[in-house]
Amino acid sequence: MNEITKVPGVRVLQRLMVAIALACGPGAHADLERAKPGDAGMTQAGLDALNSAMHKLVDDKQLSGVITAVARYGKLVNFDVYGQRSVEEKLPMTPDTIFRIYSMTKPIIGVGLMALHEEGKFRLEDPVEKYLPQFRGLKVAAGDGEDGMPILEPARHPMTIRELVSHTGGLTYGFFSRSQVDTLYQRANVLDRDSTLAEMVDKLGKIPLRQQPGSAWHYSVSVDVQGRLIEVLAGEPLDTFLQKRIFTPLGMKDTAFWVPADKADRFARIYNRNLQSTPNGDDYLTRPAFLSGGGGLVATTTDYLRFAQMVLNEGALEGVRVLKPATVRLMRTNQLPDSIAQINPRIGNPGNTFGIDFAIVEKPDGKISHKRARSEIWWYGVGGTWMGINPEQGTVIVGMIQSRGGASREARLTSKRLMYEAIVEK
Repeated sequence: MNEITKVPGVRVLQRLMVAIALACGPGAHADLERAKPGDAGMTQAGLDALNSAMHKLVDDKQLSGVITAVARYGKLVNFDVYGQRSVEEKLPMTPDTIFRIYSMTKPIIGVGLMALHEEGKFRLEDPVEKYLPQFRGLKVAAGDGEDGMPILEPARHPMTIRELVSHTGGLTYGFFSRSQVDTLYQRANVLDRDSTLAEMVDKLGKIPLRQQPGSAWHYSVSVDVQGRLIEVLAGEPLDTFLQKRIFTPLGMKDTAFWVPADKADRFARIYNRNLQSTPNGDDYLTRPAFLSGGGGLVATTTDYLRFAQMVLNEGALEGVRVLKPATVRLMRTNQLPDSIAQINPRIGNPGNTFGIDFAIVEKPDGKISHKRARSEIWWYGVGGTWMGINPEQGTVIVGMIQSRGGASREARLTSKRLMYEAIVEK
């Protein structure tokens, strides 16, 4: 039995809050308009199976709580809330619970950057150094050298913005791979929360590239660099830009780089596998110096659902246009060079390419990617959150948990599989 069922009134409260959320119609800056699954070409039984699978992960103490939302053809057909946002305090998961979305920040930054592209502020073929001179003349690691310093060679060409937005520019992260360049990232504390994006770029300008630009897809700090690029092109801090251009227009009222005091009670606790508690800290309760475009945002399920639906709608939501349709189509088009067939298969997604800050399911294998997943653009966060947007199927799925490792991958893959299986065959 899930521990939450032992708390009197908690499940009743969850059901009541979900009902209130689903009653909010379009324009209320809450959930999308509600529809019955059958009216959107999906089965209630299929969505019930999805919810039951997520509930089991909570009941088996693999997750503290979970929210899953599914929309099709712009209508919300499933919004399920289950479990707790804090096991220690026995606080229920609620529709307005706030989550660390980590790398699900990346597609939001991509949309912001491409809004500036529409204004003619840059071209994708422009060298990054044109706007961030710290990248001018960067050398590339050609092999391991002595004293932890790699052997260097000249870059065959300067990193372009197209390479920056597709993780092929030669950058790395410092902790997802092992190389002397990664070690240099760690020593420089490239992602220091107490430094600014400008200071991060200064550090990167003193460290060689891990590989030649355009030679490999390698997950990296590229989107943090994009955050700084936005600041330079827009002439204002990243958080200010995002608030004006994306969050306020779309009604994403709880999405930010920190959680203010009046919302702190809605902030979910994060856990390791098997509900091992982690230090929650207070680093998200004040505005950080480092506005991480690669992983710094918090959001609610509803906020991210609204963002994802805007993308599915090719740039507009409820009369508000954020991007032109052609720009969104460009973002979901493969940007990898012909020499790179797919993104790194080690992350477990064969047949996937990469657009502008989205992965793309081009050749679903029928196992990890459901056969109906073709054309889905997706990403997820290290805290367990996930999303998928499929223009062919007209679907959006958003899942919110706070779990590092453990059942997070199972939750993501299972929920997507069951969502696709809930679609009625034509």
